Amino acid sequence: MSAPTVSEEARALARDVELVDLHIDTMIPPRLWGYDPLERHPGAILGGRFFGHLDVPRMFEGGLSGAMWSITTNPFRGAKKRWAVFQRNLQRLRDLVARSEGKLAFARTRREYDAVRATGAHAVMLAIQGGNALQAVPDEGPAAVPDDLLVRVTLVHLTNAVYGTSSAPVSILRRDKHLTAAGRRLIEQLNAQRVFVDLAHIHPISFWDAVEVHDATQPLIVTHTGVNGVRKHWRNLDDDQIRAVADTGGVVGIMYQDSFLRRRGGPTDGAMVVEHMEHVIDVGGEDAVALGTDYDGAITPPKDLRCGTSYPRLVQHMLDRGWGETRIRKALGLNYLRTFEALRP
Repeated sequence: MSAPTVSEEARALARDVELVDLHIDTMIPPRLWGYDPLERHPGAILGGRFFGHLDVPRMFEGGLSGAMWSITTNPFRGAKKRWAVFQRNLQRLRDLVARSEGKLAFARTRREYDAVRATGAHAVMLAIQGGNALQAVPDEGPAAVPDDLLVRVTLVHLTNAVYGTSSAPVSILRRDKHLTAAGRRLIEQLNAQRVFVDLAHIHPISFWDAVEVHDATQPLIVTHTGVNGVRKHWRNLDDDQIRAVADTGGVVGIMYQDSFLRRRGGPTDGAMVVEHMEHVIDVGGEDAVALGTDYDGAITPPKDLRCGTSYPRLVQHMLDRGWGETRIRKALGLNYLRTFEALRP
């Protein structure tokens, strides 16, 4: 069966909105096999599974205005090696931005984001997935990242870390699921530098510890997740967690991993993403929802969203489910940009 048609209304809206993806892992393929994100790649690489979802030409074709570009930590390296590798990967990202001939530019604040967009460039916001990249620099913490480039840190990833416990099944290996003293210190450092604390991937017990220690005047975010109210899964948030993020003025970004989203008897295409977004809205309000695809993060998206040119198709699903333009604009970018301005004007 061919994919349903994307209307000109959906395409025009996708071109016109500020479309911000809260989590892309497009720096993983260059690390694995030399993939160049500045070149256009076939959209069907690996059938749209795992990697190869995005490159810069397809970002522009899909209407992606900006994104949190994640540098993901390999937890199986030693602490000093993790920091050294992070620095190398940050330099790779810097080199990519420099080679882009003005198509990409770093944005550290909302003001810088607006300036980048005024030039027509895509705004790159630096993120670390796996805060243990910073473990070897405990005194400086996130301050060790040069030029204040760091916008977000995801505290833990798919393994338990010195900072806390993962929501992944490996959590059974750790009896004490609480945030550690090191995790509390890291959150305090992130708050002091006004860096987003991202609670994707974290165990619920560590999640609530993080909420307790986090500066309540700063927005919390969960950049890429599903929600238990639609599909119960170890990777997803419950309603109380959604409310906790919303209460800080933060946002919950819905991801694209099919197996985390698909419910029995539910949509088998990108409408499943919109279902999860709608649940965030029902629980936390219209200002609490965002998009965090996890493209290039070894995921398998719904069958009609397996390429970065398909952001307009997500807009079509929103229109088909009766979403108005204001709600669409909020979910695709304005909600996140409000939080960005609150944290870093």
